[in-house]
Amino acid sequence: MTKDVIALTPSMPDPATLLAGLYAGGPDLTVNTLADGAVLQLCTPDGIPLLSVEAPQLVHHSDEIRRLLGVQVPLPEGPFWWTEARAIGALPEAERLAASFAGRLTSVLGGAVWPPDVAHTDVVQLPSPITLPPVPAGQPPAVDIHTDRVSVVVQDRPVIALTTWLSDALAEAAAQGRAVQLVTPPTSRLTLPIRAALAFSSHRWVVQHPETGYYDGLRGARLQWSDGAFIEERAPDGTPRVAEPFTVTAGAAAPVGERQLALSLRTVHPATADLVLGGALEATWQHLTGAPPTGWGTAEPVNLPWSKRELTELARTRAQKGAPTFLITLGTPEQPAIATTRIVHTPAGIEEHTTLVLGYRPDDTVPPDTALSELAQRLTARHNLATLFVTVRPARCDLTAAPNAEHSPAPLTPLSAPCSAADAASQQ
Repeated sequence: MTKDVIALTPSMPDPATLLAGLYAGGPDLTVNTLADGAVLQLCTPDGIPLLSVEAPQLVHHSDEIRRLLGVQVPLPEGPFWWTEARAIGALPEAERLAASFAGRLTSVLGGAVWPPDVAHTDVVQLPSPITLPPVPAGQPPAVDIHTDRVSVVVQDRPVIALTTWLSDALAEAAAQGRAVQLVTPPTSRLTLPIRAALAFSSHRWVVQHPETGYYDGLRGARLQWSDGAFIEERAPDGTPRVAEPFTVTAGAAAPVGERQLALSLRTVHPATADLVLGGALEATWQHLTGAPPTGWGTAEPVNLPWSKRELTELARTRAQKGAPTFLITLGTPEQPAIATTRIVHTPAGIEEHTTLVLGYRPDDTVPPDTALSELAQRLTARHNLATLFVTVRPARCDLTAAPNAEHSPAPLTPLSAPCSAADAASQQ
């Protein structure tokens, strides 16, 4: 099992500090780079990676620490640098290597380490010789097991997010026709972006329960490892066998009184040079929360201040390469909200497919039908809204998903905006 360690520092780790961290394993190890230098790997003399370090990210939202790592790590003042290291699980000393790397960074730069209380600055004594199985060329650092059918990623965090590591693993698996199977303990929860990613195609959330074995955290089917992948166990009639932990703790998926409001909206814009994207999402956020979004990014942690201009520039650059754009947007902790947006260029124009989910505590009031109808009219008139669908369901207000049976969403109101001019043209 790989082990993740994260250094949170007030200033960017410079090359000298990173090098000092990498000397945690002594002078005999070698350094390799992946992804055009975006990932450093500390390797055995024969090239087997022991530790992978992602390029530091400047995160402008300190609340991302609490959302993704919990309350044990102190919140910094202002922006901070997030440097993540992954140690392989095949060598027990590699976890101490990751902790020493992170500890050395924070001893020089200040800050904190997650998990709490693991950081140290000792040189880690490694066995000699180090005997490890070879790693296939090009295997993403997040992947623990690579087969012809799947890429297996093992994570043991309280909250599993759509990190750059996981995003790269998903992209690599899709390009090679494999599925990603994410293995976690039953105490882990998923953020909505990674939950949505795993619900797509043949990907799977594999929960390793200490008493009942493996089961699918989204669908409940009992799983077994067979022929290079986790597959569903079937009853004699061919239906999947449902794992008991998935159903007996269904209430854990929705604490009493907590709800989620989900809005799925699609906008279609003419492809003009002065087009600015993100307006419909910003207007929806403002209408429902009283404030605009606070941040956006292409992975978690969400690291950039909200900017329609900057996300439009990214989408335009990717469109010129023939690629869609995927974005994650966040708001303030006072009103839990998160959105995923996919921007694609179609014959109808530039389309934004957005799902915005808001969390409500037991004492909060979900917006009434009248407010949602007003929103639909405003989006249609000003932001080229094509469709809007709204649902509500009992679910965690922190917008994470537990590996338990969830309540089905119910349509809150049958909203359907009139077709935009671009939609009408595409249907002729």
